[in-house]
Amino acid sequence: MWEQCLDRMLLGFVAVGSLDVTFPDGRTRRYGPAPGAPEAALVLSDPALPRRLVTAPELGLGEAYMDGSLTIAGDDLDGFLALVTRNMAATTGLWWRRLMLAARLARRRFDQANPLHRARANVAHHYDLSGALYDLFLDADRQYSCAYFADPAMTLEAAQAAKKRHIAAKLLIEPGMTVFEIGCGWGGLALSLARDHGARVTAVTLSREQHRYATDRAAAAGLSDRVDFRLIDYRQVTGQFDRIVSVGMFEHVGIPHYREYFDTLHDRLAPDGVALVHTIGRAGPPGATSPWITKYIFPGGYCPSLSEIAAALETSGLFPTDIEVWRLHYAETLKHWHDRFTARLDAARALYDDKFCRMWRFYLKASEHMFRHGGQCVFQYQLARDQRAVPLTRDYLYPAPDTAPRAAG
Repeated sequence: MWEQCLDRMLLGFVAVGSLDVTFPDGRTRRYGPAPGAPEAALVLSDPALPRRLVTAPELGLGEAYMDGSLTIAGDDLDGFLALVTRNMAATTGLWWRRLMLAARLARRRFDQANPLHRARANVAHHYDLSGALYDLFLDADRQYSCAYFADPAMTLEAAQAAKKRHIAAKLLIEPGMTVFEIGCGWGGLALSLARDHGARVTAVTLSREQHRYATDRAAAAGLSDRVDFRLIDYRQVTGQFDRIVSVGMFEHVGIPHYREYFDTLHDRLAPDGVALVHTIGRAGPPGATSPWITKYIFPGGYCPSLSEIAAALETSGLFPTDIEVWRLHYAETLKHWHDRFTARLDAARALYDDKFCRMWRFYLKASEHMFRHGGQCVFQYQLARDQRAVPLTRDYLYPAPDTAPRAAG
């Protein structure tokens, strides 16, 4: 019965490319209008797997790849997930997809409630993994957010440095300014703002591993007097700051707390201050986080739509002085991360095990294709309490090269 149900689901789902599936009974069937890219071939080896894929497709798919009960010909995870995400974008009207989305939407406010105790646990689930794991695929600065590929040929290191410069330019940082960073990661942006721009930074995280690492970095760089890393929730910080920056943290705030987040930004920002919020978002309407991502990668996480951000922002007293959309930059970032991780799989297995490595590869590659084909992007909101706090045009972000004639000498 379950194989027949899965068969009917796949007949409607594969509208782009082609998919060969070998069922547990040995029968193979092709799905798709005609052979053509993207193509993939699967083998389902567990008789219970069709039921799992019918009742919980996204969760069942990820878990089956993790435990090896689903294998891909040639281990072509890239090709298979390209096929899946392209068909997800093409078949949103299928009745069973609408039903599952409705069920997830009905409970998402519960799933994304992030009071302090739950926020700490959610952060620890992902960010308190071994630091050696992140060294396998991140750049040396441990930037764990979207890089800025001003040139497609840029290295990951160059693109991450470009991201930090772009953010600093939008913040209009000047020496001596005070900066509040909400979600500091391993400290790279805070240290750059202090070292390269003369700022005094208060940076917070709920990850014990990140706090320890960032504090040690500040001491080693001789910047402990300019950067104060704190192991507290952003809602516990008091005072006002000239600048506020938050990169890759808003995804963890949770829908029930959006107004609280922007109200906090307003209260912590000086009257003439500037804030920048950099977050993954969705180009379409509000949705729900993949149950596989929620269970294994980012509990409590959610990538908001423009409308959801606007609803919370418009009552905060903050003026949106600039909104920028980054398209495909994160897809390229994730490709770099996946390729680096895959190149060092033996080192990853020494830290964890084969199942963890398959999980991590699935996470990185599925995320990449959601940015390529699934409507995910990055939003950068520049905000101020006074709309005159920033220049009227973006010219300050892209200054013309110095063309003045040089004196002979």
